[in-house]
Amino acid sequence: MADITYAKNQELVTILPGWKGNPVSKGRFIDPNTRFTGTFSRFLKWQFTRNDKRNEKKQDKWRLHVNKSTDFLKGKEDKLVWLGHASYFLQLGGIRILIDPLFGRISGVVRRYSDMPCAIDDFTDIDYVLLSHAHRDHCDYFTLKKLAEKNNYTVLTTLNTGKLVASWIPGLKYQEAGWYQQYNLPVKNLKITFLPTQHWSNRYLWDINETLWGAFMIEAGSAKIYFGGDSGACGYPKQAGELFPDIDIAMIGVGAYYPLFMMKDVHTGPHAALQAFHDLKAKRFVPMHYGTFDLADEPLGEPYRILKALEAENEIKGELNMIGVGEPLLL
Repeated sequence: MADITYAKNQELVTILPGWKGNPVSKGRFIDPNTRFTGTFSRFLKWQFTRNDKRNEKKQDKWRLHVNKSTDFLKGKEDKLVWLGHASYFLQLGGIRILIDPLFGRISGVVRRYSDMPCAIDDFTDIDYVLLSHAHRDHCDYFTLKKLAEKNNYTVLTTLNTGKLVASWIPGLKYQEAGWYQQYNLPVKNLKITFLPTQHWSNRYLWDINETLWGAFMIEAGSAKIYFGGDSGACGYPKQAGELFPDIDIAMIGVGAYYPLFMMKDVHTGPHAALQAFHDLKAKRFVPMHYGTFDLADEPLGEPYRILKALEAENEIKGELNMIGVGEPLLL
């Protein structure tokens, strides 16, 4: 296409030889392999097709276990703590990181089904906030503003998303990366690289894909931690596993996947997420993006039950860590 240009941060290192940058058409990012296929007709089909999980969903009383405590914020050991949905707290070599923090309802509206383990004011001395894309369940205005009251953090995010967040928080420090780019960090033994996912990004109806989306590879000392962001089933995890051998932990979304005709291009369910884990060749699988918000038609507890069944059937090539909210996973 003649109108294609390529965007990346010229100040950052690009790790993939020959990568020109993210393709952009008419001011909107596009996936060079799979274009976003969301259409109004597909939305109407979703709304008016018989939902065979509706009654099961109403009867499902399963809820995530929440460890109500601030203990995970104490001590100096390296750890990963799930905060619900796609939000994590990481402590790596004394560096404190939050990923896609969302500590209330989505935009103050969409109901939350799992509590936070502690109050937002308990988070102090946060060094970095990683934002995988601008969707409201991953990039929350209220949370980021509140965190900025007690933390002088730097945002590491996607092309154009940093500018968006900086418009909310005057004086915000941020770095924007394109796919396959490594952030400039003044910290020894910590590298963070932005990687592709099959997804999309917006905040309104009129700004679709004006901001980029993706995943993070976090290297701390000898540890490699993959945060998958949002993604449909695709070949990007296999490529990530080839670029970064011996991944220790992979956080991968397993919820908001039903009906498949509507969701499969942008979210992985349990089976597709397991395939992504195997493609990454990671050692430990930490599922996320389930149980906190009702964003699709599957029952809240279905991802948990499916993954535990797959574990019992020895279908998981690695270690499944289905941690509760606020439960530390030591690294």
